[in-house]
This record gives sequence, C-alpha cells and structure tokens, in this order.
Amino acid sequence: MPDSSNAAGGADKPLTIALVVDSVGNRGNGTSNSALQYARELENQGHHVRLVGVGAPDYSVEVHHLPFISWLAAKQQMQFAEPDDAVFRRAFAGADVVHIYMPFKFGRHALAVARSMGIPVTAGFHLQPENVTYSAGPLRYIPGIPSLIYYLFDFWLYRHIGHIHTPSEMIARQLRSHGYHARLHVISNGYSVRFRPKETQSDNKQRNNNHVSNKDDERSENVFHIIASGRLSHEKDHETLIRAVALSKHAKQIDLTICGTGPLQRRLRRLAKRLLPKPAHIGFHPNEDMPNLLRQADLLVHPSIVDIESLSVLEGIASGLVPVIADSPLSAASQFALTDSSVFPARNVKALARRIDWWIEHPQERAEWGPKYAQEAREKYALPHCVRQFVAMEREAIADAATTKSHRH
Repeated sequence: MPDSSNAAGGADKPLTIALVVDSVGNRGNGTSNSALQYARELENQGHHVRLVGVGAPDYSVEVHHLPFISWLAAKQQMQFAEPDDAVFRRAFAGADVVHIYMPFKFGRHALAVARSMGIPVTAGFHLQPENVTYSAGPLRYIPGIPSLIYYLFDFWLYRHIGHIHTPSEMIARQLRSHGYHARLHVISNGYSVRFRPKETQSDNKQRNNNHVSNKDDERSENVFHIIASGRLSHEKDHETLIRAVALSKHAKQIDLTICGTGPLQRRLRRLAKRLLPKPAHIGFHPNEDMPNLLRQADLLVHPSIVDIESLSVLEGIASGLVPVIADSPLSAASQFALTDSSVFPARNVKALARRIDWWIEHPQERAEWGPKYAQEAREKYALPHCVRQFVAMEREAIADAATTKSHRH
C-alpha cells in the first residue's frame, strides 16, 4: 500500500475535505444528517470541511427541478442540486480530497470539476435502489428494476471512483454482487454522543414513572412506551408494528410513538386510531428532541425491510434501549441485534407481537440487555471512531492518486 504520509503531507496533517451533498440543509433526510454529523466531527478532529449543496452555509447552489422525479424525491425528503462550476471551483480550491454522497447530476459534475483540478475523489453509497422503487408505486413490482438502478448508479458515478464508503457489510455485498469493482470501505455512519443512556437521578425518576411495574397485577395500571423512528413510507413497514401492538396481550398499556414524516402519515394515523386502544403519536420530531425522547422509552422497534444501516437503531441502542428489529435480506439493521429476542421475521405481525410481549413480561432481562446494547454502540459505532476510519480512507485515496500521478510523469 502506498505511504499516505508522503502524499498527504504527513499522516497527522489536517485535511481539507469538500463534502458534496445534493441537499445539505434538509435535516429530515438521513444522508443530509449523516453528512452534517461527519462535518462537525471532522472539524472537531482538526480537519477543514467545505459543505457543497443546497442549503450549504458557504457553498450553496440552486435546486435542480425534474418533472415527477423531484416530486418522488421530495417524498424521501430529498432535493436535487443544480451543478455550478463557479461554486465547485471555489469550494475545491486547495482541497485535499472531494467526497461525493449521491450519484446524480450534481455529484457527477463535481467529479468532473475535481478531476480537471487534479483533486482526488471518493464517494459514499447512501441511497439503496430499493428505497427508490418502494417510493415509485407499481415500479417496485417490475422484476429487475433494482438491478437496473444499481447499474445506473455504477455507470453514472461509482465505476469512476477508486474508494467507496459503504455504511454496512450488507450493502457492500450488494455492490459486489452487482459488479462494483472499487475498494469498498465498510464504515458506519455512526451516532452522535448526544445519544446516551439516562444517568441522572431525575432521569431515573422519570423512567420509573413511565416504566411498567414488575408486578403482574400492576401492569394494567402502567404504561409501556414503545418507540420507532424512520420515514413514514412503505419500506419502513410501520403498519406491521401498529398491527403487532394491536395484537399484543398488553395492547391497553402500550404507548406507541412513531417518529418520522412521509407519504403514509395519514394512513398510519388512521390505522392506529382504528386498531389501537391507546392513541398513538405518529409524526415528525426534531432531531435535537430525539435523545430525550429515546431515553424515556422502554423498547425500540424497527420493522423496516430496507436499510443501508439504520441510524435510528444506532441512536436507540446508544440511548440504552433494547431493540426489536426486522430480519430482512435488504436491511442491515439486524446486525445490531445481540440476542435472538431482538429479532423477528420481517412483515410477520404475530412474531413481532410475541417479541413485544416477551420484553414487556421480562423487565429484568430488559434492564440487563439495555446497558449491553449501549456498550456495543459506544465501542463500535461512536461517531469519533467512525470519522477516524473515514479519514483513513481519504488518506489512502490521496496516496493512491499521488502514486498514479507520479507514474504518469
């Protein structure tokens, strides 16, 4: 492997990194949130970050409107950015490396400008093709459409990139199976240290007020708080969660909160109102409110069938919650499960209801597993650790580019 210390001016030299994200300012989008988190942590670690995209503080561009496609993307809290050569050249001037988040027109143009300036380029794979098809109505029932999208993403951007950040082993396997040949770096998107288990006496008192009593005869008088988080869309499958809560033996004591926004919000609210004995809370919550909200819950349920990684599960387990996660071949989220009791077959309402009932009826096990999950999150997925891995990838790409350049000359 080339010595990146020579190429980058020293292994500890702070890097100047341009992060190209179509929609920087939309915090309802998971990719935007991840980019902003990485940017803050990169700065904390002494590097210099230039965010480029719609809503960026210093290098902002206009929205690129596409008939129908922009409407479809808006359902996923996404916007497309309009390429701007002048902004790109200003943002990339003096940068050590450019990192591109999306394979669309904006990212492809950024690649061309960076290459013309002799700047190394890396990319991240953050949009699962199945996220596209599940939002496109009947399109998802046409065989081969996801494979076509994998091919298009590769053709548009990724085959021109030497180093790709993939947030999970699952999506890395998908890329390999679809013919991607770049060096894949499996690095979690990580979670912010704002998400941590409750520690203060007042927190514990609040939890005791909300927690289900250990005594069977007192359960019916107490509330058990289940929380889920994610886009309110078909692939996140919150309908299975609502139906499972309705089927639970303890439905009358379950307080259900589903945090998110999306095209199915009204449908899910109507379903919950029709099936559940207690009102459910379904809708958007600002990211800054999520740490406290998670710390007051008793159980995290993640029924999603499509996930490149799942930041919501990471944030939940980091907050000390035991998760119950759908096991789906298109979702990496089940990688976070530490016990079989934290997994259920995707879309299986009865199996999820059984898991929920088991955790309600075993408070001691919940109390034991919560800290284990929080420790697992701290050791493997804390944002500072993930960003250091990301920087190592960038240094490797810089070194490779320098070696290639020297061979040409």
